[in-house]
Amino acid sequence: MTFTNEEAADQQASITRLLIHHVHAPLVDGHYLRGILPVPPPAATVRVAVGDLATHTPQESIAYEIPLGEIDDPLTAYEVTGILRAVLSGTSAFSLSSSPSSTMGMPLIHVDPKMLQIPAPTQDDEALRILRSLAQPFTEDEPLPRLRGFIFLEENRLRLYVDSDESLDVIAVDVRPLGAVTAVVAALPSLITEQERAKVDAADPHCSAVIDLTDW
Repeated sequence: MTFTNEEAADQQASITRLLIHHVHAPLVDGHYLRGILPVPPPAATVRVAVGDLATHTPQESIAYEIPLGEIDDPLTAYEVTGILRAVLSGTSAFSLSSSPSSTMGMPLIHVDPKMLQIPAPTQDDEALRILRSLAQPFTEDEPLPRLRGFIFLEENRLRLYVDSDESLDVIAVDVRPLGAVTAVVAALPSLITEQERAKVDAADPHCSAVIDLTDW
């Protein structure tokens, strides 16, 4: 049985929430999370952009597309971490698509987890899981807007992918990490409803519209 659009969106949001610490903590030596891209339906996948710590553009990253699993056996964020480590460490052989593709200027590699020898979680992984369960316990009440992904577009320009309780359509919001972060985050729920701000970015297939808040 395949995921419904809502279930796939929930998985993308969960993976994003649990992997964002890898923006500054390496997945493996020298490889950091540079983005998580919410693939639109009907595909039940997620794309993870990886690069070095200094990478702040898609063109310097590589995107790995990973299926979300099955409805009765969904992929967890911890399994995504293991899959990426297997690919990035070179300890597992995997075949590239016969038709190489790209997205947003990044090479796009389709990964089949069944072809990988996925390493077990490390001691630090399990410690983080314990600490997170106590400090940030799971709750059914998700923040609004909900973060479905993100990508570094350029130096001091971060694209956030969000949705709302009214629609699963993904809206991209461009912000400056070195800007008025607190004010932008506080105002985000109302700003994304202002239709006059929304533009279409034909180069980004992961959102229905983009709102530029870099000068807000």
